[in-house]
Amino acid sequence: MTFTDETARALTSRALTAQTEGRVPGLVAGVARAGRLEWSTGIGTIDLATPDEAPDADTQYPVASNSKTFTAVAVMALRDEGRLDLDDTVEQHLADSAHARVTIRQLLSHTSGMQREPVGDVFDTMVMPSREDLLAGWSQAERVGRPHDRWHYSNLAYSVLGEIIARLDGCTWEESIRRRILDPLEMTRTGTVPSGRRAKGYYVPPFADVPVEEPVFDAAALDPAGGLRSTATDMARWGGFVADPVEEVLSPDTLEEMCQPQVMADMTGWTSAWGLGFQLVRHEGRTWVGHTGGWPGSITGVFTERSTATTGLILMNNSAPVPPAAAAIELGTIAIEREPVQPEPWQPGTELPDELVPLLGHWYSEGTHFVLSVREGRLEARVAGQPKEMPPSVFEAEATDRYRTVSGRERGELLRVTRDASGTVTHLNWATYRFTREPLAFGQWL
Repeated sequence: MTFTDETARALTSRALTAQTEGRVPGLVAGVARAGRLEWSTGIGTIDLATPDEAPDADTQYPVASNSKTFTAVAVMALRDEGRLDLDDTVEQHLADSAHARVTIRQLLSHTSGMQREPVGDVFDTMVMPSREDLLAGWSQAERVGRPHDRWHYSNLAYSVLGEIIARLDGCTWEESIRRRILDPLEMTRTGTVPSGRRAKGYYVPPFADVPVEEPVFDAAALDPAGGLRSTATDMARWGGFVADPVEEVLSPDTLEEMCQPQVMADMTGWTSAWGLGFQLVRHEGRTWVGHTGGWPGSITGVFTERSTATTGLILMNNSAPVPPAAAAIELGTIAIEREPVQPEPWQPGTELPDELVPLLGHWYSEGTHFVLSVREGRLEARVAGQPKEMPPSVFEAEATDRYRTVSGRERGELLRVTRDASGTVTHLNWATYRFTREPLAFGQWL
């Protein structure tokens, strides 16, 4: 689909607001559906020396900490391959680590309590550490907080995760990311080395309007935390993957796991949490999954609303513009509200398993009314009257009269069917709670 002219005007207006309020020499903004840009615009210039050269969807920007989402996906793929566990400690993979009981899960979710940056004041000296320096510094670094006590962002944590990936895959972090993610997703303009058409980075001082050119340097051992450069087109593809992952790269179930909140980051408004590598933002009743990135001369935000496969993104070549997460999410919100994704037509089923027929209909537990039904041959359960957007619980048969909850409410729990001597179903037990055909008080069946 292509967005209407009216929608395009609204999106362009929001992008102009970001450019003017953020005093950005040149930005690219875009909205994608299912990984394909449906709208994008470039405002300003990629280089003040050529003011008429506006950025476009193929202009490369440092996407900085968006790199962490790629690192996290690679870690989860290694977990699925059985080569690490999220509760492994760093010293199990980096034997010379001086910090005990720092787990991979903690590093992914920024709950390890480790200090924010590598040892050496790297953003003061502007000298990024080598892999050897990073590992030596890891053992010298402070654990500034208790594990799982609160969210504390750490580039050091993700740099160490990158080293674990490199050692397990027997190559550099970038080589692993390229093989595992970039090549399968055809993200040909993404990497750690500047290439092709790219935006020059600037800092615009607060009391003047003459931009200062920012230095260009490699992230080195910080690549896993912030070294990638990319384009709007490639990051749109990444958003499509986040919405609907391909098995070649990562199991959809694992991506769903990554989007489960591990820790609340916004303790005031409770609108921002962290999963396993992804920031989770609540905005106007929707959850947006993604990340921001900040590097000298480049601030970016890429966020996806997974149910509609809508990605809002913004890439800006100013070190201190408007907040990128808000801008990207507002772009995506405009698209969802003005260009809603149409639901798939209802399709009739082809199978009603005989063993499920006695289970269908109305049930009661703890005073709550539930409805069991079949869709596409699978047993489902809903609270009667629950909002349509809430997914049902879905069951898979394990044995006769035993079903495992594979998604939704009480995921993982067992549903048992009890029958009398004649084979008639008398009641159910789901997560051990009794379900009966009539509403009963606790113990009324005794």
